[in-house]
Amino acid sequence: MKYYLVAGEASGDLHGANLIKALKKEDQNASFRYFGGDKMLAEGGELAKHYAEMAFMGFTEVLLNLSTIFKNLKVCKADILAYQPDVLVLIDFPGFNLKIAQFAKQHGIKVCYYISPKVWAWNQKRVLKIKKVVDQMFCILPFEVDFYKKWGMEVNYVGNPLLDEKAQFTPDTSFIANQKLNDKKIIALLPGSRKQEIERLLPDMLSVVDAFPTYQFVIAAAPTFTEDYYQQFIGNKNVKLVFANTYNLLHYAHAALVASGTATLETALFNIPQVVLYRGGAISVAIARLVVKIKFISLVNLIMDREVVKELIQEDCNTEKITTNLQAIVAGLARNQMLHNYEELATKMGTAGASERTAKLIVESL
Repeated sequence: MKYYLVAGEASGDLHGANLIKALKKEDQNASFRYFGGDKMLAEGGELAKHYAEMAFMGFTEVLLNLSTIFKNLKVCKADILAYQPDVLVLIDFPGFNLKIAQFAKQHGIKVCYYISPKVWAWNQKRVLKIKKVVDQMFCILPFEVDFYKKWGMEVNYVGNPLLDEKAQFTPDTSFIANQKLNDKKIIALLPGSRKQEIERLLPDMLSVVDAFPTYQFVIAAAPTFTEDYYQQFIGNKNVKLVFANTYNLLHYAHAALVASGTATLETALFNIPQVVLYRGGAISVAIARLVVKIKFISLVNLIMDREVVKELIQEDCNTEKITTNLQAIVAGLARNQMLHNYEELATKMGTAGASERTAKLIVESL
């Protein structure tokens, strides 16, 4: 069978790579073409466009890059028609992928969607469109099954692919020595992988370093940036960088400051107490506050349906509040309570195997 996948950011590239690996086991004659990244390319197939040319964050940033987005849509549609896949597999990235789904459906191409758009967050009526253009939806958050059922759509909860990644991870016993870290407890800084995220959040994260002299701060640096790029933020602070090694950093960390997103769930799955930070463009945040109808921004709190990790958003993302909340989770009752809540979270999430379950369902449907 011929599979065409579309992933538009780093996390989608990771999940797409795992899905390709699983599809090859289910379908010995599988061939692949995709919008994705280096991880997908490492699994084989043909890379039509790299996600680095596609990822724009926030309402303002999207508006400023509309011409590029429309060009990418045009290229993707033409490439799908030229490839003539047996199935189109869309991975997250809803602003782009739902348009591609509609196009594919109009041309009689079977559409599978892996990692549901966050339609439960705003404009829930988008489910009505999804029902028309998506043949099978594979969800990775447990509460999404009931949400879709309310709209009369049956979906599959396949587990979460982060559980797959963690299950495959083996800690590097030489990590501390190789990274030239000392014996102080580690506070991990995860400012995200997008330039906009890093430039908005990393200065806030670094502003609390001096308040924790008995800890060492280590940044989970994205491989798409250089050491010099991060050094402009670090200045003369004694802060280390670790490139493309986030899981080892989390394994050895004591606590973390984390950009809102997938990393919040990863950090929780590693049982690392965390403070979640978000700072966006003023216009983007103002629009979001008008249209987004959810109580929380972090996946941990959304899955648990209550505040498990503290979220510091926009004006609350400041040195004083970050310091106060980080102090609360490096020791004491707040730390113990968060770790206890993580146990309940793990039960809700289920077991590893999301990629395999999804691949099996896709192949069976073909």
